[in-house]
Amino acid sequence: MTAQALTAAQAALAAEHAAVYGYGVVGARTSGSSRSEATSAYHAHRARRDALARAVRDLGGVPVVADAAYALPFAVHDGAAALRLAAVLEDGVAGACADLVRATEGTDRRDAALALREAAVRAARWRGSGVAFPGLAERAGRAGTASPSPLEAAGAAGTH
Repeated sequence: MTAQALTAAQAALAAEHAAVYGYGVVGARTSGSSRSEATSAYHAHRARRDALARAVRDLGGVPVVADAAYALPFAVHDGAAALRLAAVLEDGVAGACADLVRATEGTDRRDAALALREAAVRAARWRGSGVAFPGLAERAGRAGTASPSPLEAAGAAGTH
């Protein structure tokens, strides 16, 4: 169980790194209430990233570090594209959190489920609608327990 939990925690940490990077782009291309929501999401993902880094260390691992930059799944030249990117980021985090829920138990599972719920709610707000069973690997057509980062997942899915 610990090896699975560590793998899932590392994947969730990688997803949070990508989300923090992506929200920098979202914030730069939005204004008004959308920018405020993006800023709030950015801070939430930074906090979750830091908590996951601690969790990885607690599991005996060395936290995965953020990439210097991430390839965006599509060009983000305006606010509409930024809102789409925000939904993609949250979908990726939700997938990683769903994997973490499957790999953990007790308070760690509860925390992962809470993070999954928060990502699903943010994704629904950005998208304007929700999805059934957010974060399920089967829905996204990917197998295994380790999720790609939100930006990797979007690129692999050909989201444009």
